[in-house]
Amino acid sequence: MRWKTGRRSENVEDRRGGGLGGLPYGSQRPYGVGRKVGVGGGLGTIIVVVVLLFLGVDPTVLLSQLGQVPMEQTGPSQNPAPSQGRALSPSGRDELADFVSVVLADTEDTWDAIFSEKGKRYSDPQLVLFSGMTRSACGLGQAAMGPFYCPGDRKVYIDLAFYDELRNEFGAPGDFAQAYVIAHEVGHHVQNLLGISEQVQTRSRRSSKVEANQLSVRLELQADCFAGLWANRAHKARNILEQGDVEEGLNAASAIGDDRLQRQSHGKVTPDSFTHGSSAQRVRWFKRGLQSGQLSACDTFSAKQL
Repeated sequence: MRWKTGRRSENVEDRRGGGLGGLPYGSQRPYGVGRKVGVGGGLGTIIVVVVLLFLGVDPTVLLSQLGQVPMEQTGPSQNPAPSQGRALSPSGRDELADFVSVVLADTEDTWDAIFSEKGKRYSDPQLVLFSGMTRSACGLGQAAMGPFYCPGDRKVYIDLAFYDELRNEFGAPGDFAQAYVIAHEVGHHVQNLLGISEQVQTRSRRSSKVEANQLSVRLELQADCFAGLWANRAHKARNILEQGDVEEGLNAASAIGDDRLQRQSHGKVTPDSFTHGSSAQRVRWFKRGLQSGQLSACDTFSAKQL
């Protein structure tokens, strides 16, 4: 992927090395790219964190002693030491964070143009880099959740160590696979701006668990389609794609399908519990956005077959 000459976004908030930061707890649901079942730490850890935060205590100190999160500096660092998911270039720049900033800027340019075509104004999201865990308007964000978007504060959250998992555990290497993750989460921001997320939440509250899961699948597949739409428009405008990039994106979409993750985690597949869609569905909708480049092609909610 051709990215090094791209514009850097000014909407990146780096919380790495600064302990827990962000807004107080909220009740809105976060939207993630997809993850293996289960979040590290367990319910007991979550309760401890909530109590400590209520008392005004930074829980990272205690949790680091319990082995839940790595001990971090008490203040922000301009040049944090290299760690897993944070490789420094020969010039000393944090190259992966730099890459994420360029991808975010590219989604800003793309969606600004698309919204302008529709006579609307696009509002950029912020992207938060964190290590281990952080606070958001949607509650406590943990690295074990994977990247996610919180509609309450309009921010995308990512622990860059996730990219190590994407490559090593999910078998989805490559810079365009990494860009797909960011573009998917920005897709949730687009849904939030268009009012789609709120409509889904309202319908979900009146639905059964199975029906709510089906609505979630359509929402996530639309975010996949939006990611493909971004790639289409960005390549036409700025020639970002290189040979093999599309295959990396399709591989990543397939790697985090619900059926594949359930089979890896439990050895069986339960379609009624899908929340993001099967591997085949995620690939299909990413390709649809990639091939069409049109917002209208991503209407998963009217589709009779996903």
